[in-house]
Amino acid sequence: MTSENARRPIGVFDSGVGGLTVLKALRAVLPHEDFLYLGDTARLPYGTKSGATVTRYALQTTRQLVDRGVKLLVVACNTASSVALPDLESAYPGLPVIGVIEPGAQACCRNAPRGRIAVIATAGTVRNAAYQAAILRLRPEATIATRPCQLFVSLAEEGWTEGPLVEGIAARYLEPLMAEFPDHEPDCLVLGCTHFPVLAPAIRKVLPEEVRLIDSAATTAQCVAEELSGRGLLNPSPEPGAETFLATDDPERFARMGEIFLNRELPATDVTLVDL
Repeated sequence: MTSENARRPIGVFDSGVGGLTVLKALRAVLPHEDFLYLGDTARLPYGTKSGATVTRYALQTTRQLVDRGVKLLVVACNTASSVALPDLESAYPGLPVIGVIEPGAQACCRNAPRGRIAVIATAGTVRNAAYQAAILRLRPEATIATRPCQLFVSLAEEGWTEGPLVEGIAARYLEPLMAEFPDHEPDCLVLGCTHFPVLAPAIRKVLPEEVRLIDSAATTAQCVAEELSGRGLLNPSPEPGAETFLATDDPERFARMGEIFLNRELPATDVTLVDL
């Protein structure tokens, strides 16, 4: 690969702003890379839609990023990662594609000494059983329980990330999930949606102390770094990388919610409206 290819941006997409938690982790590991982030906010949430619809949206979103010259694609959406990766890889055979489910499965298997793993996600990710399949490939003996937690997406996007209301909803979701394990205690709980990490403090408060929380963002970022290094695509520039934000609807709302997920200011003028 040429130095010119290495200087191209990394593409990241999600149905909205949740994937910014992955972008934040990527930036920490790859400070010299340029990133092009697309939030398909006109058609969110993906988690309640059929696999065929999500795959169609993912292909359209990826086309926008490919046309802008990305060197690698990060599918920063658990729902799209659960159904669309084979079609994306087939449509763009020369483009490295990394989803968030496989790295998340690797992380939880490393943190489950007894093989007891709980997964919370959107309805689409739970329905497709993608985490279960990825975990069982690594740990065939694992005991896995899953639960869709769709309200967590709305809470995160409203910025309601802590307090009695959030903790009450978290307890309502998690108590029956914990009850599926001996002593009500899995080894770990996988945050199987990129929105969920901003609710981690509230989730942590209603979990047994011994249960580890697994956020796949950091593991995904490490996988991306290894893939770029293996392909000779790490950006050689010593300068801090740039970030470009695209949204398919309402850049002002994207920026407002984006500040919650990035934990820093994001001016609406930095978000470009695009049509897929």
